[in-house]
Amino acid sequence: MKLLVTGGAGFIGSNFIRMYMGDHPDCEITNLDKLTYAGNLENLRDVENDPRYHFVHGDICDREVVDGVMPGIDAVVNFAAETHVDRSIGDPEGFLRTDIFGVHVLLEAGREHGLDRFVQISTDEVYGPALSEPFPEDAALNPRNPYSASKAGGEYLARSYFITYGFPVIVTRGANNVGPNQYPEKVVPLFTTNALEGEPLPLYGKGDQERDYTHVLDHCSGVATALERGEPGEIYNIGAGNHMKNIDMARLILKEVGKSDDLIVHVRDREGHDFRYAIDSSKLEALGWKPAYDAEAAILDAVRWYVANPDWWKPLKSGDFRKFYEKQYRARLEEADQSS
Repeated sequence: MKLLVTGGAGFIGSNFIRMYMGDHPDCEITNLDKLTYAGNLENLRDVENDPRYHFVHGDICDREVVDGVMPGIDAVVNFAAETHVDRSIGDPEGFLRTDIFGVHVLLEAGREHGLDRFVQISTDEVYGPALSEPFPEDAALNPRNPYSASKAGGEYLARSYFITYGFPVIVTRGANNVGPNQYPEKVVPLFTTNALEGEPLPLYGKGDQERDYTHVLDHCSGVATALERGEPGEIYNIGAGNHMKNIDMARLILKEVGKSDDLIVHVRDREGHDFRYAIDSSKLEALGWKPAYDAEAAILDAVRWYVANPDWWKPLKSGDFRKFYEKQYRARLEEADQSS
């Protein structure tokens, strides 16, 4: 199989490429990535000289670039996206462009080139908060921030191409991923690297929000299962059922790195913060997928990777990251300090 993986220099995409090439020695992968702040070719140094791997620097919104990489491709796995909720609240326009218009460009090019499969990577956040039972794939969508709304728009567009044109689209909705190579704006690497540097852990609200912390390799194996065994037109949830409260996640990280819980600072909550996400992944499990990590193992594997790889994350915690961090957390931390 010849795959086009978009956003392959990012966190999930790079882990998918490495895993898939390891499991499929006869595959070829083209990685199309814009290399935004979250894209990092260091994530793929171990495969960059493999003759089965090809990197193309480009934007999925650029039709000329996309048409240039599509000939000979059998399937597309679209990881390319703007993904951070906090950033979407402050600047939603880029999310709409990449997560909706970029999907349109890929679909049009893929349809014209007669792809066998098109896997659109979405998120459990499109369901909104799960206040009772986990959501099955046919549950109504209720996105509540610009990020999840843009992802819902992208997957609606992708599924419309299956219904209208018979284009072989499959949608996956993944839970909160943790693991190696995740950009340090996300909560587990943020808290881990802050703890290692003796900086406060800015925990939204009381920290009783609940997430399904799924190891990135479990997510990647779920995507591979959907790609290889899924039915066109179908949606597959990918969540390990690893529910943990954010306060417990923060305490687990601090215990692992030998720091005091005093580093936790409860700050003003994020706007429109969904309390709990939960999805039912039994449909994918029926295809043979099974997660390998529970919540604690997934988080600790991520923490230990950051402990062992300061040369990877320390250069990232400056420039764009620092500007975002100051904008997002500085006032909240000062408010918390004044009220204590």
